[in-house]
Amino acid sequence: MPQEIERKFEVKGDYKKYAVSSHRIRQGYLSMSPFPTVRVRISDDKAYITIKGKATANGLSRYEWEKEIPTVDAEELLQLSTGYIVEKVRYIVPFNGKNFEVDEFSGDNEGLTVAELELEYETETFDRPDWLGDELTGNKTYNNSYLAQHPYRSWEAQSL
Repeated sequence: MPQEIERKFEVKGDYKKYAVSSHRIRQGYLSMSPFPTVRVRISDDKAYITIKGKATANGLSRYEWEKEIPTVDAEELLQLSTGYIVEKVRYIVPFNGKNFEVDEFSGDNEGLTVAELELEYETETFDRPDWLGDELTGNKTYNNSYLAQHPYRSWEAQSL
């Protein structure tokens, strides 16, 4: 069974000067209640449908199945999305043999930037770049599926 093992972090410094590529991403959710989640994503000129299971108690790993689909199909499926469409630019930032994926959100989640790192196994160690902030792994508030229902801009409004 395919497993995604991932750690998530705040971003507190300049990462863009180290990025080797970037990708514009739009994604929506066809199902989120409660599991599995079914996501449709368009990344540049490619599209995918992804099914994700419930995360482990520590939030590090979960089942993930993904298949590339025609972009025209993904555009149609995005019309069926529940909640907001999540929009972001993903920067690929290598650091000491690992590739961090830094998501700079736009649209309803503008102002939020989060780094993710996929690992081979849960206890794998890695070096932390200076721009990496506090760990967010297991904090469901920063999951893209949560952001589709509760965009970052609403967090700011609630704190006023």
